[in-house]
Amino acid sequence: MSDQNDAIRGGEFLIRPTEASDIFIPEEWTEEQLMMKQMTLDFVAQRIIPQLEQIENQQEGLVPSLMEEAGELGLVGSSVPEAYGGLGLDFKTTMLITEAIGGAHSFSVSFSAHTGIGTLPILYYGNEEQKQKWIPGLASGKLKGCYCLTEPSAGSDANSGKTKAHLTDDGKHYVINGQKMWITNGGFADVMIVFAKIDDDEDLTAFIVDGHAEGITKNPEEKKMGIKGSSTRQIFFNDVHVPAENLLYKREQGFKIAVNILNIGRIKLGGAVLGAAKDASTESIHFANEREQFGRPISKYGAIRYKLAEGAIRLYTLESALYRATQNIDDAIAALKSDGMEHGEATLKGIADFAPECAMMKVLGSEVLDFVVDEAVQIHGGMGYSAETRAELAYRDARINRIFEGTNEINRMLTVDMILKKAMKGEMDLMTPAMAVANELTGVPDFTSPSSDPFERQLSYVANMKKAILMVAGSAAQKLMMSLGKEQEILMNIADMAIWLYTIESTVLRVQKLAQQAGNTDELSIQMAIMQVYTYEASEWIHSAGKEALLSFAEGDELKMMVMGMKRFCKTEDFNTKAARQLIAQHLIEKNAYAL
Repeated sequence: MSDQNDAIRGGEFLIRPTEASDIFIPEEWTEEQLMMKQMTLDFVAQRIIPQLEQIENQQEGLVPSLMEEAGELGLVGSSVPEAYGGLGLDFKTTMLITEAIGGAHSFSVSFSAHTGIGTLPILYYGNEEQKQKWIPGLASGKLKGCYCLTEPSAGSDANSGKTKAHLTDDGKHYVINGQKMWITNGGFADVMIVFAKIDDDEDLTAFIVDGHAEGITKNPEEKKMGIKGSSTRQIFFNDVHVPAENLLYKREQGFKIAVNILNIGRIKLGGAVLGAAKDASTESIHFANEREQFGRPISKYGAIRYKLAEGAIRLYTLESALYRATQNIDDAIAALKSDGMEHGEATLKGIADFAPECAMMKVLGSEVLDFVVDEAVQIHGGMGYSAETRAELAYRDARINRIFEGTNEINRMLTVDMILKKAMKGEMDLMTPAMAVANELTGVPDFTSPSSDPFERQLSYVANMKKAILMVAGSAAQKLMMSLGKEQEILMNIADMAIWLYTIESTVLRVQKLAQQAGNTDELSIQMAIMQVYTYEASEWIHSAGKEALLSFAEGDELKMMVMGMKRFCKTEDFNTKAARQLIAQHLIEKNAYAL
């Protein structure tokens, strides 16, 4: 690993090369971590899947009791320090548990809301008395948590909420009045993190509210497209008296809590959807091997093999990117703690530094899951449209992931905004490499033959694609200046380029590290095929998004020069993707599961 002082910072993947030795790959899980994952998968297989129908019908008390069972296994309190009744696991291991719970359909949403936004605000922002009072119960699952932020008129613009709080004359209570909606676990939560504005404050303050307090009323359960088994309620606060000591952190710092907890939620969502997508992929492979048409299993047909292989490619590349980012966060947390920072504060700061990557993993993961479940329905044919199959359930459940934890559109724009803000604060130097790319455009192209080493060749493509992004982002910032923030289409083009680039690089580094560990690529034909197909196809996506952005703000000779530069920077070797996908598909079919 790199020296801590030279460790990569959030967003720096655009301007700094990364060595394969500096990333974590899923093949490096310890035996203990894999046991935690298997225990979680067993819990899902034995306790959740057999009861899916009852969960979907919201059988009274079932999800809360299952949450307590998960608590007894230590799963609910995995990220909570041992001092408060948890397991005190590192961020990476808690991500693995999140992934393993991801195939639990609605239950994974209830679980994630409780362990994330329902618990972490108190764990990371509560004072010692608050943590001692609430965290042990939340860590065991005996208390269930929820997070009350969204309002009818305040969705993406969370700070515009109208819920109010005022201090009683005796100073002992805050009285809260207002309305919250889309509250996951709202039907049974014992502990609510409620955001409100005190008097005429401009910014939100957070409160810990007893879920059974007098004055709390709830609408019936929302009727939803998917995740029907998760409790989603509208909650009304009518003169709810909250002890003054339940104010969380500091007055008018609620939005800060919301933003930082959402960073965690975003990357954790990337883990949950990875698990869900692996599950859906395996279901598709099973069906393709069992379903016969025209006298042979449909897994023998090229059209089906394409779908199985492409799903696996996107899964493998998502996993590579997700755990690279997760390890970066773990390293940042460890470095801050070694400098003497308290665990909770170090966790928040470490995650905040990689907020761009958190947003990218949310977008990438939710869209990979949507692709995999959509193809799962297609592979199942008419049966995929039947409520008798999990493919139909997975398809409906997946759709929400592109909306909550901030819509994918918001997260795309945040990705670019956060990286630009880092540059403006002097935390990273975007200008120097962007100017170098601009100078390179007017220079003589490099006609050097590609390296014969497959990884050097792939990494040279990655380096060039970084130039493409810097060219588009640098030129857009120079041309549009202060108005760039309003050019949402351009920002989303740049974000897509960054997401795909990060994923390509993560995949290449993962396969390179495997080859370095093995000493050769003899046993890595499937991984090599995935790497090459993804680099080839994602380079095309980057080229298309970059050109689209350039055409929207540049013109004349400058536009022609940059379009030529885009083509040059996104050029990769011609490659037989059909043969590579066939190889990948055959592996999946033989294993009868997503087994990579």
